[in-house]
Amino acid sequence: MRSACHVLGLSVLVVLLYGTSPAAVPNVEVNTPLPPPAWALLERELLRANAAACREFYQRYFDERGYILCVLRWGADDGPDDAIESVNDWPLLHALGGPQEVYELYRRVWEGHLRQYTEARTVEVPLARDGMYYREFPVMMDWLHNGEGLTVFNLQGLSDPRDPLLRQRAERYARFYTGDDPQAPNYDAQHRLIRSMFNGSRGPLLRKATPLDWAGDPLEIEGRFRPRHGERNYQEMLEHFRDYTDIVGDHPQNLLATTLALNAYMLTHDPRYRAWLLEYVDAWCERAAANGGILPSHVGLDGTIGGSADGKWYGGVYGWGFTVRDPATGQMAHRNTCHLAVTGFGNALLVSGKPEYVDTWRRQIRAVNVQARLIDGRLMYPRMYADQGWYDFHPEPYSHGALEVYYWSCDTQDADMLPPNPWLDFLAGRRPEYPVEALQRDLEGVRRQVAAMREDASTPDTRLSDDVMVRNPVHIRSLVELALGGLHPGHVGGPLHCRLRYFDPVAQRPGLPHDVAALVEALDATSVRVTLVNINQLEPRTLILQAGAYAEHQFTLAETATDRIELNAPRFTLSLQAGCGATLTLHQLRYANPPTLDFPW
Repeated sequence: MRSACHVLGLSVLVVLLYGTSPAAVPNVEVNTPLPPPAWALLERELLRANAAACREFYQRYFDERGYILCVLRWGADDGPDDAIESVNDWPLLHALGGPQEVYELYRRVWEGHLRQYTEARTVEVPLARDGMYYREFPVMMDWLHNGEGLTVFNLQGLSDPRDPLLRQRAERYARFYTGDDPQAPNYDAQHRLIRSMFNGSRGPLLRKATPLDWAGDPLEIEGRFRPRHGERNYQEMLEHFRDYTDIVGDHPQNLLATTLALNAYMLTHDPRYRAWLLEYVDAWCERAAANGGILPSHVGLDGTIGGSADGKWYGGVYGWGFTVRDPATGQMAHRNTCHLAVTGFGNALLVSGKPEYVDTWRRQIRAVNVQARLIDGRLMYPRMYADQGWYDFHPEPYSHGALEVYYWSCDTQDADMLPPNPWLDFLAGRRPEYPVEALQRDLEGVRRQVAAMREDASTPDTRLSDDVMVRNPVHIRSLVELALGGLHPGHVGGPLHCRLRYFDPVAQRPGLPHDVAALVEALDATSVRVTLVNINQLEPRTLILQAGAYAEHQFTLAETATDRIELNAPRFTLSLQAGCGATLTLHQLRYANPPTLDFPW
């Protein structure tokens, strides 16, 4: 540990190590300017453009209460999840350094959303006649849609973990699934299963689902709406869900519910939420091991694989054998959602640090791909399984979750399972132009979405919630990859996995301080290399670096071209002088700390 001030040939000042006393703080100052690189200017512009687009989008599609201006519906075709998905990625934008206004807008939408869909009621669908939400949560729906509808909430803690409503809701939502809420008996602790694919704040649906349960109340379509699934009339909406009946019992997509326990644990540090999360994921690990390495898509109420699906491990709605006719196209559609479960295994890794959870998913990918066969002289890989065996063959290997497995393990052998990925090519030094290309692509995405919004001639009574959702202007995937060295969490309600996160200690808020840009240039199992630059030529900037989205990693050492600084902390503070920058190699122990949403101050 260096003391006092140590002058380097780099423009960086390390001024504070969290967990150390002020007297022990290393003070390293250098004054080497770094002209703002193109990627740095593009990052700052992308943050600015996204925020401006959010403001205009909110003014167009929401009222002063945060209520969405559209026709409200229940169901999987167009329902509450689509409404709140309209502000997906806004929490990430704020956490990256977007202005505080972004947080205020999406939080207003979330609060309005909870009120609006609690007030909204169905007429014919029995599940939601007393309100589509109960206790601020969907009354009963599958986790493909529950997860989508909780994407914003599950990332809100990145913005303000001290919000008392956030903490109350996180615990309430988690208890719907831990077995601790008598009004929501979703979980069977004896068999370690969630009792139905339809579940929520009013508990599980323990009968066969009907097309009406899925599609919602009758709707005038012709000449008024254009449903995103392509249906031309309400009868086709019902036909879409004709075979979506066998929902009783557990399905891998229910593992998305573990993010609720993860949030509650990271906010309260109560070990009960961690224990339930691991108990439920462990049950699925055991089921996969007993099923040849593949997660079964149906577990009966008695805990047996295949259960009420005639003993078929591939049975049930959204199962390995779930192929149905799409009335909009007349074609058969393969709808296997077991891949959504990968989120649960990442959650277990976060709270336990155990790579065994990655092993389970790795084995599934390999177990599917070993079923490849030659078809017309070409090696083809399956996606589905039914009575006749494996089917739905593709020329590309099965790779659902392969990127996550590789990112979590940093094992080069896992890279063999990956499809081409330009971001990983950049990290490997093979595509140096990627940062500028990716940032420009996201800027173009913002422009395109705002242009479409301005041309939208719909009115609130001719607009469905997913019409608003598809206009969401925020594009930040490049920033998650390049600034955080992270995986975009998608829109299924999962957490953020990244190697670095930033805070502004002056403004006391999350994200890169104004004028600061960051580029993660390389990462491996033990280190991450990042360049940080202050594009302001007149004023210094100070930021806190954190190891992981939730301080789950630990910094051990910072290296520059000329110096090594011991850290041994999940966070440290960096001060960039005016117009200066630095490249740091930060050594890390990954998954060394319990994840937390606590801010550094």
